[in-house]
Amino acid sequence: MPPTLASLVQHSALRLTVRACADRLDTPVRWAHASELADPVPYMEGGELLLVTAMKLDAENPEAMRRYVRRLVGAGVAGLGFAVGVHYDEVPQALLSAAGEEGLPLLEVPRRTPFLAISKAVSAAIAADQYRAVTAGFEAQRDLTRAALSADGPGELLARLATQIDGWAALYDASGALTAAAPDWAARRAARLTDDVERLRGRPAPTSAVVDGGEDRVELQSLGTGKRVGGVLAVGTAAALGTAERYALHSAVALLTLTTERSRALRAAEQRLGAAVLAMLLAGEPDHARAVAGELYGNLLDAPFRLVVAEPVEPAEPGAAEALAEVTDSLEAAAARAGETLLVVPESGRLVLLAADGGAVAAACSGLGERTAAVLGVSAPAGPIGAAAAYRQAEQALSVARRRGRALVEHEELAGGSLLPLLADDAVRAFADGMLRALREHDARGRGDLVASLRAWLSHHGQWDAAAADLGVHRHTLRYRMRRVEEILGRSLDDPDARMELWLALKATGTED
Repeated sequence: MPPTLASLVQHSALRLTVRACADRLDTPVRWAHASELADPVPYMEGGELLLVTAMKLDAENPEAMRRYVRRLVGAGVAGLGFAVGVHYDEVPQALLSAAGEEGLPLLEVPRRTPFLAISKAVSAAIAADQYRAVTAGFEAQRDLTRAALSADGPGELLARLATQIDGWAALYDASGALTAAAPDWAARRAARLTDDVERLRGRPAPTSAVVDGGEDRVELQSLGTGKRVGGVLAVGTAAALGTAERYALHSAVALLTLTTERSRALRAAEQRLGAAVLAMLLAGEPDHARAVAGELYGNLLDAPFRLVVAEPVEPAEPGAAEALAEVTDSLEAAAARAGETLLVVPESGRLVLLAADGGAVAAACSGLGERTAAVLGVSAPAGPIGAAAAYRQAEQALSVARRRGRALVEHEELAGGSLLPLLADDAVRAFADGMLRALREHDARGRGDLVASLRAWLSHHGQWDAAAADLGVHRHTLRYRMRRVEEILGRSLDDPDARMELWLALKATGTED
């Protein structure tokens, strides 16, 4: 604790006497300063014990003393020390009254106590307090370091930090999700800060902010040494942090940043190993992939998984890499919270991921594209032997997602739904228009209704009577028209490929109805 007026009064060598506002002696003293100026306020910073002999003060003038004391209080002066036996044998009543009215503690300094002694006492107390703070800070650093090296790591560090600052602490991961809090009840308060954490994550690291936590004063500190924030530490206290508490906070930030950077280095090594494992899976060598992976991915390579391919919405834009980093952070955070394993492989401006089917990561993918500038394709559930097929499925789903302007498409949508939405592609339409153009030009010249006749014949699977009845013509007329279709297109309608392509062309151009 810094020195206070009370501690100076209790200093036996100073022999100070309280003459006004004895109930305010707990005021901290930042320095002791002697000044005989009639207005010393321009030279004060606040928190000082001002020492005077009243050499240039009209100390017996009530109005002058009220103005003088009011100025001192406005400047944040901690107290006034008045030396008796120099110009006045006792503290003038006008000054006593003014000090009492304005709430300024007034101490009587006896003639045998030099101002220098008071200044030395304050200086020694401040130095002792700073020494205690530094010592406590080093001890806190040792304590927090031991906690960081424990089995629980960040969780134990937060618990120790909360004790050190007499408050609470919470940790958010790179995606902004709350991962730990201490004590346990602090999780509710920390959860209310997600918007503040998100704003802090949007600023280049390192950065900090003080926010209103309702019941507490909350300070947010970013973690990480790169431009992107690797996590956020929040601490809540009843008042502003003191020197010792500030040391503890900075130590915690350094240790958590070290953990974050170490995690990134390990993640980079894991990604290189993951790339080798994925290559073996795609090459149809699941046994070799399991042998290389060891226990790194748990049972991910044995249970059904989903293969996900993610790309930036705008690959050429400057924020493309940032979009993929957001995908990685969000899905790794979801995996960590659920205790799942996740294989992430960066691949030429895209990401390839393996996640457990039906797990938290697979669920997180569904809402990810709405929050990031990325587009995702997700395969159907597959096992290790089917990884290559799953990769093709994910790429197909990704391609459809781009054409449809969707953030995410799962392969089941393609396999279980209609083929018709796939015909909306511009290239498909151009192909269909080219295939049917000659028939349309024939009909436009008034030489028959070949397009409608072709549509009716195909829709009735080549049944002449049913198709002719649908058109309201004789079946011989329909047979003639179909021969003309074959002559104009140069293709036989007995060829199933030709019938399929013509039907899809009618669908793609909207002339099937």
